[in-house]
Amino acid sequence: MIESTEWDLKALFRSEEQLERFMSSLKRNARQFAKAYEGRLGEIKSQDFYAVIREYEEILEGIGRVMTYVFLGFAKDSTQGDVYAKYEMQTTQIHNLVLFFELEFCKLPQNKQKECIESSPQYAYFLQKLIEQDEFSLSLKEEKVLLATSPVGVGAFSRLFDEHLSHLSFKNPVSNLKANDKSPLQKKIKKSKASLKTTISEEEILSLLHHCKRNVRKEAQKIFTKKLKKSRHLLSYILNMVRKDLSIMQGLRGYKLPESFRHLSNAATQKSVDKLVDVVSSHYGLVGEYYKIKAKLLGIRQLKDYDRYAPLESSQSEVGYNDALKLVLKAFGDFSKEFKDIATKALKKGWVDSHPAPNKRGGAFSHGSVPTAHPYVLLNYTNSRRDVFTIAHEFGHMIHQELSKTQGYLNMDTPLTTAETASVFAEMLLFDTLKKSLSKDELIPLYAGKLEDIFSTLFRQITMTHFERRIHATSDELKAEDFDRIWREENERMFGDSLMLTKNYESWWCYIPHFVHSPFYCYAYSYGQLLVLALFGLYKAQKTPRNREKFIQKYTEFLSLGGSKSPKELISAFGFNLESDKFWLIGMNEVQKMLMEFKELVNAQDTLSAAI
Repeated sequence: MIESTEWDLKALFRSEEQLERFMSSLKRNARQFAKAYEGRLGEIKSQDFYAVIREYEEILEGIGRVMTYVFLGFAKDSTQGDVYAKYEMQTTQIHNLVLFFELEFCKLPQNKQKECIESSPQYAYFLQKLIEQDEFSLSLKEEKVLLATSPVGVGAFSRLFDEHLSHLSFKNPVSNLKANDKSPLQKKIKKSKASLKTTISEEEILSLLHHCKRNVRKEAQKIFTKKLKKSRHLLSYILNMVRKDLSIMQGLRGYKLPESFRHLSNAATQKSVDKLVDVVSSHYGLVGEYYKIKAKLLGIRQLKDYDRYAPLESSQSEVGYNDALKLVLKAFGDFSKEFKDIATKALKKGWVDSHPAPNKRGGAFSHGSVPTAHPYVLLNYTNSRRDVFTIAHEFGHMIHQELSKTQGYLNMDTPLTTAETASVFAEMLLFDTLKKSLSKDELIPLYAGKLEDIFSTLFRQITMTHFERRIHATSDELKAEDFDRIWREENERMFGDSLMLTKNYESWWCYIPHFVHSPFYCYAYSYGQLLVLALFGLYKAQKTPRNREKFIQKYTEFLSLGGSKSPKELISAFGFNLESDKFWLIGMNEVQKMLMEFKELVNAQDTLSAAI
C-alpha cells in the first residue's frame, strides 16, 4: 500500500560533490566548444556539422540537468532559494559561452544551412525553427547581455512570486466548525488530519472550495482573499514588472503584439489562436447553462463564486492516495500496457512527490528533466476526487516526457499547445473508466466534476487570455484596482447571470502563476483541451479491437516524437487540420455532447423522483 511518495533526485546527482565536479567539467567543455567554433561555424564542413550540434546539445543538456536538480530542490523547499540562485547564475554564464552557436548558424548562407540540415536530419525541425525565429534575434553582444541579466530581471520577480506564495499559510476553517455539530459528516471531518491543523497551505485552502458545506467554502474564500489582499501591493508590482519586461522585449525584438513571442515558440499562427479564442468565447453560454442546472441541483437560488466547485454528492467522500493510484493505473492499463508500466515505474523509483509540506511549492507539475534521467512529478494530494484527476493529468505529462526523451534534449520538449495533449487525454481515460463502474446516481457528480474541469481548462483559460490581452495592451503601470476590474469584467463575460462574483473574487488574479512565469501560456490549455476532445472522440469511434490498437500505436508515436516535428504535421497524422476554422468546432461539439449527456442524467433522475 502506497500512502505517499517522495522524489529521489539521485538520477540527476548523488551528492553535492558530484554536482560540483559536473559543473567544473561542464564549464570546461563549454569553453572548449567556444574556443573551437565561435566565429568559425561557417568554416566547418557540412558533413562535420552533426558532431558539432551533438556537442552543443550535450552542453545544453548538462545545463538542463543542473537546473532541474536545483529547481526541484527549490520546489520542494522554497528556503533553498540561495542554492537555486547560485547555480542559475553559474549555468547562465556557461550558456553565454555557447550562445553564439544558434546565432551564427542563422547567419550562414542559405545553401550552407541547407547542407548542414541535410547532414543532421534528426535536428532538421530544430534548425528550421532557428531560421524562422532569426528575424527576432539581436546581436550576439546584445543577446549575451540579456541572458546575463535575466536572473536579476524578470526571473528574479518570478522567484519572488514563488517564494512569497509558498510562505503563506492560512487559518483552517474546517477546524473551527461548531463543536455542537454532531452530524456524521462532522464526525468524519474531525478525524481527518487536515482538520486538526490550525493553519494550512494555499493548496489546502483552495481545495476547500470543493467542500460540501457552503459555510466552509465561503469561509475558505474569505480567508484566502484576506491573505491575498495583504500581498496585493507586492503581487501587483510583480505583475507590472512582468508587463514591462514583455513590453521591452516586444520593442527590442520587433514582435507585432505582446503575445506574438508565445505563438512563435508554440509554432502556432496568430490566425489560428484568434480563431480558437473566438470559438471558445462564442460558446460561453454553455458555462451559464451548466451552472443554472447546478444551482437547481444544489437548491441554491443564487450561486456565488465560492459555489463553483461545490460537490453534488450529499456527503463528502475522500479518496486515499493509494486508491487514487489504483484508479489511475487501471485507466492507463485499459488503454495501454506501456502507459501503465511507465506510471508504475515512476511510483517505485521516486519520480513523484505526492503530498503538501511546509515551504513546498503549491499546485502540480511534471518536469521533463533530461533524456539521461527521467521526469519528476510534483503533486499536493489532498484526498479529493479532483486530485485523482490531477494525478492522471500530471502522469499524462510524465508519460509524454518519458516517451519523447528518445528524441534527445533539443527535440524532446513540445510546444505548449501539444504539451497539454497527453495530460488532458489521460484525464479523459480516467473519466471513461469511472463512467463504466458507477451507478446512474453517481454519474451525475462525476459528469459535473468533469464538465467543471473542462470549463476550467477550456473557457477559464480563454478568460485569462482575454485578461492578459487587456493588461498588456497598455504600457502604463496598472494599479491593483485596475487588475481587479479587468479580472471581474472578463469573468463576468464567462459566467453571465448564472453565478454572482463577490467583491472578494476580484483579487483572485493575484495568485495565478502563469501570468508571472509564462505570459500568454493559458490559451495552450484551451488549445490542448479541444485537440484532446477531438482525438478522444476519434479513439472512441474505433469500434474494432484492431482499429483501436492502430489508434493507440499512432497516438503513442505522436507522443514519442516530442518536438521533432511541427504540431501541424504531428496532428495531420490523425486527419486534422489545425489551420481549418472547423477544427475547433469538432472539440466544442464534444463539450456540447457531454453537457447534453449530463442534462439527460439529471432529467432521468427528476423523472424517477417524480414517479416515486
